[in-house]
Amino acid sequence: MNDEKRKGMKPIPPNLSKYLNEDQMYELRTIEKFGWSIKFIRRPMFQEPVDVVVGPDGRSIGILEQDGRLNLEPDIEIRD
Repeated sequence: MNDEKRKGMKPIPPNLSKYLNEDQMYELRTIEKFGWSIKFIRRPMFQEPVDVVVGPDGRSIGILEQDGRLNLEPDIEIRD
């Protein structure tokens, strides 16, 4: 059974500025200097997107909050 929920949507859209505000874009550019990158953007219907980032070790995850803060203790479940 295929339980993929994206239905053809790529995990990282090509137009990040549509899903990240100015504060989030600034923080993303800052943390990229330390090896962090966007892992995926959750785009739930009728809710704000959730921008998930991964650390340079590939295991640490965080959320770029709407105010640009990096939340390293997110309440999020990641599928393998």
